[in-house]
This record gives sequence, structure tokens and C-alpha cells, in this order.
Amino acid sequence: MARLGGQPPQRPPLPEGFRVVFNHRLGARYRSPITGQWRAGDDLEAFLLENVRQARRSILVAVQELSLPRLAEALVEQRRKGVRVQVVLENNYSAPWSEQHAADLTPHQRQRQTQLQALGWGDAVAILRRGGVPMLDDTADGSAGSGLMHHKFLVIDGQVVVTGSANFTASGIHGDPGAPQTRGNVNHLLRIESEELASLFSDEFRRLWGDGPGGQADSRFGIAKESGGLRTVQVGGTTVSVLFAPHRRRDPNHGLQLLETLLLNTRQRADLALFVFSEQRLATALGQLQAQGVAIRLLADPGFATRSFSEVLDLLGLALPDHRCGIEANNAPLKQALEGVGTPRLAAGDKMHHKVAVLDQRTVITGSFNWSPAGVHTQLR
Repeated sequence: MARLGGQPPQRPPLPEGFRVVFNHRLGARYRSPITGQWRAGDDLEAFLLENVRQARRSILVAVQELSLPRLAEALVEQRRKGVRVQVVLENNYSAPWSEQHAADLTPHQRQRQTQLQALGWGDAVAILRRGGVPMLDDTADGSAGSGLMHHKFLVIDGQVVVTGSANFTASGIHGDPGAPQTRGNVNHLLRIESEELASLFSDEFRRLWGDGPGGQADSRFGIAKESGGLRTVQVGGTTVSVLFAPHRRRDPNHGLQLLETLLLNTRQRADLALFVFSEQRLATALGQLQAQGVAIRLLADPGFATRSFSEVLDLLGLALPDHRCGIEANNAPLKQALEGVGTPRLAAGDKMHHKVAVLDQRTVITGSFNWSPAGVHTQLR
């Protein structure tokens, strides 16, 4: 983000019913609960707590990972007040970490457990269990898991949706314990007040929930969820369209088709900030925009940008062999590299976790949807 005269740029007012927060935003400050130091950015955890505490009737939570004890305590407190609280998690993150044995965990899970222990904050999933909050994960359909339950949304009182790119974790919001240089993965959350939109997200939640924990295996995850096509509502004067994944590869409603259509309708400018970008057809679409004179800027996560399957390489006109020394099938690097492609400078351990595009400064694409075949055909988003 550019600075003029040493000051962060002024943000134009959002349409009525919309709020957005960015944990790396210039022009905002909060005290980190990890280091106790003031830092730049919006406090996404405080934003979540604010919305949870405003609920009067119901809170639906669907998120890959929830490990913030204050958020868990707020959900338990709301349940004690009579608010209906229901939580869906990804199965790899649905067991209390304090009850797991390190020898039974993968290296990634052991690292996560060590980080959570270092925080000394308490076990969020255990807090939810002790508080009687009903929970299930993506094995509730009788499977071993859905590929990845990647949702990140709340529905409050059937009136408000909170969604975006952030998992509800310290690493996703504030930074990593023992690494004071980190500021958390680069993320955002969006709050939209709309009964119609909340109804769409509530319907999605009900497909996941079925008859709840301990009942029939009637929850629907993965391809069996039958995500359907694009649905559109009006929020004041703003059009909001929603697409839930995954879809079968032959389903014309799938997200890659939608993204390609939106890109190819761009006429002047495309700004993108992407954690994962690994779909060839979208790289080809950006190449077509370049040939038409469309200005393109793309920021990619440094950890993914240089992997052999990354389409960021294609945009730079490069190809790298994989670990078997082979080139990806149907790989098509651009003959003329895009100049506006790069990676942000982040602290070691932080990731550029957005899944955002702004097209012609009029259309915003956001959510938990990575621009990859897995994000479209396998994972819930």
C-alpha cells in the first residue's frame, strides 16, 4: 500500500451494511495479545468477538481451525445466555490439542501443538466441549474427511455474515508465539449485514450440519454436498454473488469457470492478492488481458510462488521442474512476462493468505477460495 507524504492513503467509505478489516492495514494499530506491543493493522480477533457478542438468537460457525480461547469463551458465554451456537470444524483441527500425544501427530500437527502450548492461552476446542457447544467436523458424513473443510464464516442471528480469508487462530491473525517479528498471515474479514445473504450461508451450514452431532450420517461435505450454482442478492445498492464449492469437474457451475469469465470481462485493470495460484486456464486468461492492454498487478505468497506447479511462474515466463525433474503437463508460460507480478516482503513464518481480486475497481472477489483445482473440485469453500 502506497504512502503519500508519510501518511497511509485514505480509504473511501464502504457501502451501507459492509465492514472490512485487514490485519496488516496501515493507518490502524492495536496491542498484540502475543507480544503486548503495539503493531500496525486491524485486530481481527476483536472484530470476531464484537460480532459474536452482538448475537441475540443464533451463531453458526464454519471454519477450518478455531484455536483462539477468547473466541471459544465468548461462544460458550453466549450459549449460557440462551443463544443457539453451532460449530463445524475441519477434522484435522477438531480434537483438543491438549489431549493429543505428540507421537501420534504429523510433523505439521506437532509444530502446531508446540505453538499452542507456547501461547499458554488454553485449548479453544476443549473450552467449547466443556461449555457444551455442539460441534462436528467433516467426518460427520461417515467419511474419513472431505478433502479439506476450508470454510471461514459466521452467521449471526440470521442477519449478518462474517467471512474472509482468516482462520480463527493466532498464527492467522496476530503472529506466532516465540517469533515476535511475525504479524500473522496477511488476512482480512468482511462483515455484511443482509438477511438474504445470511440465508444463503445458513443453508450452506445446514447442509454441513445435518441433524447434528451424534445423529444420522446425513451431513453433506465434499462433492456430495451438491454446492449448486452462483446465487445473487442485493445489499442496498451493491450486488453480492455467492458460489460455494466444491463441484465436479464437468459441472459448468464450478469456480474456475466463474473466475475465468470474470477475468476475461475485465477491461482496464486487475489487481490480485493470492495465497495459491495453480490453475493454468486462469494464467492464460491473464495473458490474454495483457495482450489487450489491461493493467495487471499480482502479489503471491512467497512460499507458493516458486513451486513447480505455481502459475506465478507462468506469468513470469518461467517453468521449473518438479521433484521428479519433470515439467507440469500442459504448462504454458507466457511468452511476454508480466511486469506487475511479485511477492510481498513478510516476516519469516507469515504467509500472504488473501484470496482477493479487484477488477476494474468495481468488482471484488473474496472468500476462502484458493485459485487452484483442489480449491474448486475437492475442498469446501
